Order: sequence, then structure tokens, then C-alpha cells
Amino acid sequence: MKAQDLPLTQLLQGSKQFIIPIFQRTYSWDRGNCEQLWKDILRVGSTDKLDSHFIGSAVYIPEQDTSAAISRWLVIDGQQRITTVTLLLLALMNRLAAEGAADPISPEEIEDYYLKNRYGKEDLKYKMLLTKTDKDTLIALLDNKEPGEKASKRILDNYAFFVEQLANADLKAVYTGIQKLMIVDVRLQHGIDNPQMIFESMNSTGKALTQADLIRNFVLMGLEHDLQTRLYNDYWRPMEVAFGADNYINQFDEFMRYFLVIHTGNHRIRRDEVYDEFKAYSRDQEVEQLLMRLKEFTHYYCDIALGRGQDKELGAALHDIRELRADVCYPLLMEVYQDYRNNHVTKEEFLEVIRMVESYVFRRAVCDIPTNSLRQTFAMFCRRLKKDRYLESVKATFLLLQSYRRFPSESEFIQKIQERNLYNFNRRSYWLRRIENHGRKERVLVQEYTIEHILPQNDNLSDEWQDMLGSDWKQVQETYLHTLGNLTLTGYNSELSDRPFHEKRDMEGGFADSPIRLNAGLGSLHKWDADEIKKRATTLAGKAASVWGEPSLEETILDAYRQKTQETGYTIDDHRHLLEGKNRELFDAFRREVLALDPCITEEFLKLYVAYKAETNFVDIVPQARKLRLTLNMRFHEIDDPHGLCEDVTNLGRWGNGDIQISFSELDQLPAVMGLVRQSLELQMGDGDVD
Repeated sequence: MKAQDLPLTQLLQGSKQFIIPIFQRTYSWDRGNCEQLWKDILRVGSTDKLDSHFIGSAVYIPEQDTSAAISRWLVIDGQQRITTVTLLLLALMNRLAAEGAADPISPEEIEDYYLKNRYGKEDLKYKMLLTKTDKDTLIALLDNKEPGEKASKRILDNYAFFVEQLANADLKAVYTGIQKLMIVDVRLQHGIDNPQMIFESMNSTGKALTQADLIRNFVLMGLEHDLQTRLYNDYWRPMEVAFGADNYINQFDEFMRYFLVIHTGNHRIRRDEVYDEFKAYSRDQEVEQLLMRLKEFTHYYCDIALGRGQDKELGAALHDIRELRADVCYPLLMEVYQDYRNNHVTKEEFLEVIRMVESYVFRRAVCDIPTNSLRQTFAMFCRRLKKDRYLESVKATFLLLQSYRRFPSESEFIQKIQERNLYNFNRRSYWLRRIENHGRKERVLVQEYTIEHILPQNDNLSDEWQDMLGSDWKQVQETYLHTLGNLTLTGYNSELSDRPFHEKRDMEGGFADSPIRLNAGLGSLHKWDADEIKKRATTLAGKAASVWGEPSLEETILDAYRQKTQETGYTIDDHRHLLEGKNRELFDAFRREVLALDPCITEEFLKLYVAYKAETNFVDIVPQARKLRLTLNMRFHEIDDPHGLCEDVTNLGRWGNGDIQISFSELDQLPAVMGLVRQSLELQMGDGDVD
């Protein structure tokens, strides 16, 4: 590697060509970036007191033998700066040519020095070769031709900006400022320098790269140009097209996180860790096979998350998942989608899995069960499936989830959906649409209707309403106003307003005249009070239990899936340091507290330690002569240890699982110790949102 400070104009001089590899993102500087560069050029060009202005780096590596007449260089870093200055020089050349001026430099000199290679043939005559539409647009401008219909808007807009600024500028100051632009010129050597590592370490002043940008560059950067181009065109470009421009920018990083969750089993990958995790995952993998797998899963993700699939039934089911905002289930659905494509699952089975996932997420939301375990639940789900009994194993896995991972039962769901405030529920349109359209071939467009409170929201109810509700009308209104029994749909919300019930029932467009199934039965009622609200809630809750069904299996089948406690052959009697005295007192107190944390926790005696498990070990005890040594299955940086009890044993040999060790020797330490153990359990049971 050769690095030196260099004027940017000197970098462009000579018979050379800078090529932007096809996998690099397109030119992305906007008007704000150009305005800042313009101001910097005028500032440094208008005074003799400033010798230079640093604008960043240019990192490049030879594309072929640099002894050729025109050397070709692949740009690793610096595309935005070099392209922008090229546009400015082109605008300056055209301004000088239009005026027939040769001061401070002639148009011909600008073209020969900075824009074109005089003796180059075809593409080799241009000093800068961009990618995709950027390439064609810049070449059209350089050749003084009209850009095509699909021209790059960024190239044209930024060129127009410089044309506009040059109209009234001091051209000498502008050119002087351009000559004072300095870069760190980094020329790499094949077989010696690692371009990707250098690229990552550069402190660029340009736009920050996304995780997807870094991954794409990492996969393709070290390859020969022809191979880069083929792999990009065959694999990466189809992925960009599948997403679409906006979704690629906004969602590709999230797709990569789910891809890695599937292939590594690590559900705790943060958004800013995706690139590092990908590098570790892809180590020693063949590039084309890796890209082939990414392309395959891109299609699954786009069908699930973006609604790009062609199958109407699958599309409708996946639409409900998106409207439910259940993106935590995408890793599971992407794996099942792969099995469907590989004919391990029928379409009907795939649909049933989607509906089970939907029911699980919605029932838990209605029952107000904490959502922080969902990410890990879905991340580990496929490891429990039996491909020869696919649907059966999905049902069994759901049914055997315990504690706050549980699939809410019929009775729990029916009770909660009647009691919950569903008007302020953040999935209000979703649940109304699903109940209304369940079993209908002719779908009602719920979005064309508004939600209606049969018993009005008005704090000052009319006398007729107060008489109908009784003396405790205020309590009835507060209790049932926003609940399932009192909510419906109407196209006549403003007409119904706060009218008495019999008017809402009998008027044109009222409940008796409504095509909405949710209004069935209201037209035959003579009053609307607490009893009628509760009756309707019971009816609708029963329907909801059908819409969001619960999987069922015979107990004999379910028993075969139940995880039995592994018989290790060891008991407490095999641990002599636990048999009596102070250690036994510590152990009994500790195990009592740990087993009380959650019903799903199991205890297992092993030869050298005692394990406590939820999904897997979250704390282990190694009995010693005068104390109990605890190991928490966490990384050291994850623990909140206000009492300083934890020791970092990362990469040290030991019995037990995890990187945190605690010495437990006094009973009065138990509350603090349990606070640390609880963190390990909660981390295993689910992290909540991963940022």
C-alpha cells in the first residue's frame, strides 16, 4: 500500500481510468453535499492564506496490469468526491467554452487533464467510469449529448447545480480552489493489501454505508472484476430489484438480520452488528453458494414482508401477519416458506402454519402477555420441528410452550377479549376486519367504514340513555364503553352520533338496516344495557376464538413431544459439598428461590455441577468446600452488577456455562445473587426489541 497526500487534480491527470465496481452503490451525493463542497472551494480559492482543503480519501486497486497505456483502477473509497469534482470540472469546461475563454485554464486542457483520455478507445477514453445509469448519464454529459429518459437524476441535478453556481462566480477563484483540494491517495497492491479491511478502517467524510453496503462490498470486493460483475448481475442485482429501491435501502439490513438468525441461531443480533455477524458466518464459505442462498431467502422475505408473492391465498394470510405487525415471526415463516418451496410442506399446511402464528401473536397481545420473549421463541422454533410430521410438530411446539411463552388457552383468550379496551388497541382495524370477514367470500372493505360505539362516548349521556342504563349508568359506561360488546362498524357514524338506541337501530342505515355482520342481532333488541353488552361480547368472543384458533393434539401424541428430564444418574448425594453444613443451607435457600422464578425451570444434577434450565442452562452451581460457585450464562458486558459480585471468566476453562462467575458464601448475599440470576433467566427467555 502506498499512501500520500495529493491534490485531487493530480490524481486525475495522466492516462488512467477510475472504475466504480458494479457492486458499489450508485452516486448518492445530494445538493447539500455539493453546496458544502462549493463553499469550501470558494473559501480556499479566494485567499492566499489557505494552501489546501482536505476532502477525504481515494482508495483504489489496479484492475489489470498498470503498465498498459491506459491504467485501470477499481475505486474502493472516494467515488462520491471524485465524481462530484468531475461534474464541477465538466461544468467549468463548458462555461469557459461558451465564453471562448482560456483563463484560468482552457476548456481543452480541462478535458485532456481531468475528463478524458485522448487516445482511449470506446469506454477507455473516459477517466471516470461509473455504474448503471450513472455511467450512461455521465458519458452523455461528457460527450455533450442528451441523456436518455432513464438518466441518473442525481448526476443531472448536481451538474445543473454547478452550472448555476458558475454563472456568476469568479472562475479563477473556483479553479484555484479546485487545485487546492487535497486527498489521501491510497494505492493498493494485489496480493499484498486487503482492500476490504482498509475500506472498513477509512474514516470517510462521505455518506455512511449501511450494513447492506458493507456486506455487498465484503462479498464481492476481493474478486476479479469480471467475476464481480457476473456475481453482481446474477445474484445481488436481482435482490435489489426484488426489494425495490426504497425497500432495499430501508429493509435490506433487517432481512440480513433475519437471515443470520435463521442460519446461526443467534436471535440477539443487533442492527448495528449485522455486518460483523455476517463476516463471522460467511467465513470459509464459497461465495457463489452464499449469494445463491441469500438470493433464495430474499424472495421468501419479499413475499412475506412486502407482499410480492403471486399466490392469492398465501398473500392474504401473509397480509394479515403484516397488518398484525408480527415481524418477529419472519425467521420462522422464511424457513417454512423454504420447506414449502422444497415440497416438504403442502400449500394447505403452510397456510395453517401462518394462521397458527397469527393466532399465537394476536392471542398473546389480547391477553397482554409480555412480548419480549417472542423473538427467541420464533428463532428457536424450527429446531424443534420434525420434517416427517411437520404440521403435528408445529402444533406440539406451540402447545408445549410454557409460562409467558405460552399459547393462550381458549378460556383465557375468550375472557380477556371481552374485558380488554379494544378501541384503543393498536391493531383495531385488523381485528375488526378479521372478525367481520371470517368465512366470507365477498370481503367487506373495513377501511371504508368507521368504528361505532353503540353506547356513546359522550360523558353527558342523554336522559334516554341514562334511563336505559339505570342508576349506575356512569359506571356501566366506564366499564363497557371501549370493550368488544359495545363496538361495531358503520358507514353512518356522524348520523348515528349520540342518538338513543332505538333511533340508531331503526333509522336509515341503522343497525337493523346494516349489511355488516358485526351488527347482526342488534336490529331485534329493545334495549342496550350492561346485560346486552355482555351477551354480545360473549357471542363475538366465541367467534373470535374461531378466527384465531388454538391448535389441538391428542394427549398421547403430545406426550411424545414433551421433553423429559434427562436422567443423568446423579443426585444431590453425589455432591459431597452439598450434603450438610453451611453449603447445604446456601444451596437449599438458593434452589428454593430459583425454582420459584418460573414454572418452566428445571433442575438437573450432573457429575460436577447442578444446572438450572429454562430453554437451556441459565445458571449452574459448582459446589466447593467453603462456597458455591455460580456461573451465569451471559456475556460479561450484559450484566448489571451494582454490588460488584461478578467476575469475568470469558475464555477461561471452567465447569458451567457462561462468562460470568459469582462466589456465593453468605446467606445475606442471596437477594443480590438472585437479582443477577434473574437477569440471566430474563435474557434467555427474551430480550425485547433488538436495536
